[in-house]
Amino acid sequence: MMMDAFNRKIDYLRISVTDRCDLRCKYCMPNSGVQPLAGQEILSYEEILRIAECFARLGVSRIKITGGEPLVRRNVIDLIFKLKRVQGIEKVTLTTNGTHLAEFIDGLSEAKIDAINLSLDTLNPELYQKITRRNALPKVLEGFQKALDYPNIKLKINCVPLGIPEQNLLEIAELAKNHPVHVRFIEMMPIGLGRNFPFKSETDIMQELEQAYGSLEPFNEVLGNGPCRYYSLSAFQGKIGFISAMSHKFCDSCNRVRLLANGKLKTCLQFDHGVNLKDIIRSGSSNQELEAMIKQALESKPREHHFTKKFITETETKSMFQIGG
Repeated sequence: MMMDAFNRKIDYLRISVTDRCDLRCKYCMPNSGVQPLAGQEILSYEEILRIAECFARLGVSRIKITGGEPLVRRNVIDLIFKLKRVQGIEKVTLTTNGTHLAEFIDGLSEAKIDAINLSLDTLNPELYQKITRRNALPKVLEGFQKALDYPNIKLKINCVPLGIPEQNLLEIAELAKNHPVHVRFIEMMPIGLGRNFPFKSETDIMQELEQAYGSLEPFNEVLGNGPCRYYSLSAFQGKIGFISAMSHKFCDSCNRVRLLANGKLKTCLQFDHGVNLKDIIRSGSSNQELEAMIKQALESKPREHHFTKKFITETETKSMFQIGG
């Protein structure tokens, strides 16, 4: 079992396999895009597997594959296949924007992926194009429909409320009414371009949902790796969830660390703290030395984020596509 300095059990590793993305979401990336990491700057799949094996020996049992958009990296399904076979890893899941989901869902099923989180902020085609700067909603919805054909893969929808009326959060919520999927509303984090968007809290969204559908009843079972709190609504097949790092801080139960595509191990979303495991691997270090550096990095994992404070020092300057959404 791996514990940090505040006696929190760390059993969840989020691995960003690329900083590239085929969308240009306004709260994440500028329209012109950014200069992506060069090939030699990112971890190879062999290096990722070696790091995952070290984490598994230390007590991590769950891995999330993220990006950028992870499905734009070639042969990522082979990586998932191999991660599923690492001793000690119980679940491997994926977060995707869905643009390539229809193409890869068969392979993801064959690789035994446990769950997929599909990022989808609106069902309004015009607004989707305005938010993402791409006309990709038909491809995303095709991927969503194909994923529904695989009941062995748990499917969740991640929606970031943007404070835009046309976003129609009720329409997103109804995906959980009409299909066996869970819809989670994720509060906007003041990271990168996200700082430029109005904040819509969990309370605001709950009021909107209850006015339309009646009382949200707390659902106390665990439905995933993270801090999402779920609720049931009458006549809904799936649950409604909230990940509310701003209004309902959950740092005291944080169980995760993030491995960035460039090899940096990031111990808190807000702070630019951590150690570069790629440099350690490429220096010829042994697995014992690598695991010692991982444990050392965990000792500096902060107690909590300070996003709600007026003045913040040492805050992360990267955007979410660089960190791993």
